[in-house]
Amino acid sequence: PRYISRDQVSEEEANHERQILTQQALQEGKPENIVAKMVEGRLNKFFEEICLLDQAFVKNPDEKVKQVVVAKNASVKTYVRYEVGEGIEKRQENFAEEVMNQVKK
Repeated sequence: PRYISRDQVSEEEANHERQILTQQALQEGKPENIVAKMVEGRLNKFFEEICLLDQAFVKNPDEKVKQVVVAKNASVKTYVRYEVGEGIEKRQENFAEEVMNQVKK
């Protein structure tokens, strides 16, 4: 996630995403009265991807992180994102070069 909550998403970014989703829906040939509902639904999915509090809770995917935080009477002030394998440096080996070094010896 890039943001803790929807409040932190800039109005410009939300409007930009709304315009993109509207264009996509119109290109699909949907009627304009349905387009608005589709855009809001897709915008909610967009917020679920980029906002920590709107994401599904890891231990119970039926709950949102926001619900768990409220239930525990807590608040999120900051977070750190870790990615699996991040920081692990893999040794680069050149097999052909290794063989040539052994042949030369």
